[in-house]
Amino acid sequence: MSQAATQLDQQVRATIPCTDPATGERLGEVPALTHDEVRDRIARARAAQTSWRRTSFAERRRVLAHMLEMLLEHADRLCEEICRDAGKTLHNAMLGEIWPLAEKLRWTIAHGETHLRSETVSSGLLQHKRARVEYHPLGVIGVITPWNFPLQNILGPTIPALFAGNAVIIKVSEWTSWSAEPFEQLLHRCLADCGYSKDLIQIITGYGDTGAALVSGGVDKIVFTGSMRNGKRVLEDSAKTLTPVILELGGKDPMIVCDDANLDQAAHAAVSGAFIASGQMCLAAERVLVFDAVYDQFVAKVQDITLRMRQDAPLSGKLVDVGAMTMPAQLEIVEELVKDAIAKGASLKAGGRRTKGKPSKHYFEPTILADVTDDMRIMHEETFGPVMSIIRVEGEDQAVRVANETAYGLSSSVFTTDPVRGRRIADQIVAGSTCINDWALMYMVQDLPFGGIKGSGFGRLNGREGLRACTNTKAVVEDRLPIHRAIKLFPGRRFDYDVTREGVRLLYSKGVAKKLDALVGLGKALRKRAMS
Repeated sequence: MSQAATQLDQQVRATIPCTDPATGERLGEVPALTHDEVRDRIARARAAQTSWRRTSFAERRRVLAHMLEMLLEHADRLCEEICRDAGKTLHNAMLGEIWPLAEKLRWTIAHGETHLRSETVSSGLLQHKRARVEYHPLGVIGVITPWNFPLQNILGPTIPALFAGNAVIIKVSEWTSWSAEPFEQLLHRCLADCGYSKDLIQIITGYGDTGAALVSGGVDKIVFTGSMRNGKRVLEDSAKTLTPVILELGGKDPMIVCDDANLDQAAHAAVSGAFIASGQMCLAAERVLVFDAVYDQFVAKVQDITLRMRQDAPLSGKLVDVGAMTMPAQLEIVEELVKDAIAKGASLKAGGRRTKGKPSKHYFEPTILADVTDDMRIMHEETFGPVMSIIRVEGEDQAVRVANETAYGLSSSVFTTDPVRGRRIADQIVAGSTCINDWALMYMVQDLPFGGIKGSGFGRLNGREGLRACTNTKAVVEDRLPIHRAIKLFPGRRFDYDVTREGVRLLYSKGVAKKLDALVGLGKALRKRAMS
């Protein structure tokens, strides 16, 4: 590329054009930060964190309580910003972003100190010593978010990181960057009201190179949510500086519907799992495995619900069930997967194409594919769109086998009226979580950790584990008794090994005879050493 072309490319990429995906309206532009600008932000965050890390838990509760108050006070405006940037409905924004954040703030305020205060533990044989575990702030935590939940993805990791005493820098997706400024303004006002620097929480915008600059810029931990492909890139870059990461990389979650399930309950859960936020969720119920005995009834129920759903611009004033999709390239992926499935024999029960007659090209009809089989791409590739794929299974064994035949392992669900059966199936599913007779509800139980295994990543975001993931877990040993006698290991003496060996045998052998033998051996070794 010529120098002139390079300069032109840099000028174009200096800003991000922002568009409402539901209407096609051009919203404006936001800056795309350079590597140097990201480093400057990190330095500012580190300076702000030096005083914040010394605050008491009571003080941190005060700040989070004010944040909760502001979240509730401005909820309507925040939901509008979410809808304008991401294309989802107001109801989805309130249900999937404001409510979980309010609950996370409530839980952290109520229980955060319990999980982060120093813990006294046993010192074992060393009774002259005290031992404890301490949870110290890491420093600056970098967060890289996708576009599907603009506010939840920002505050979800920020709340535990902040309460643990860290500063936070969040790099948002270029596809939902318009809402970054109003969200940041609200957070900065919260910090200012409480007497703290706005640099404690910063939201930055940019393309992939801005996110890469955050990973390599000297932060103390990275929390990344996104695709498996991009997660591998983050992990590769973080390895160069040994920066620890939490990766939440999406899923291909199974929902198992047994022949004794309440079909109304299961059908509505499946519809929610497929179509909330136009299916653009890591927790989407992407594979619905239905027992043969109730298969036709279940398909008829979800088809009836789906065909009555309304799709339009969320802020149009109309009653809307499903809004627009956010990223244009994702529509291409969804369309390809649906076409591939139909070409290979899937039965189209609803939708199946881009929605015509809408104010933008970002709409895909709520779609149901029945009779999905293993040879179809949609069985294995993350759809991340408004598509429900239904698979017929004979019974428990096949359902579990198919559920586990995926590169992902984020979440899962099982529907049955038999509690024993529910537990039995849940225990066999390889995933970070399982809901029995509900879908994705574990995310609202803030005492539970959230995260996945296999291709869904590693590390946990919620609960005690999520809080402690934002800290340096430090072991401390100190005096219980003022014994200041030197333990002289050097220079060594003859028979040191024998004394130590017999001492270890005395402590850990089982049975009186073995202990007596070790005691005799210890006495002999001590005499030999004394005479040497």
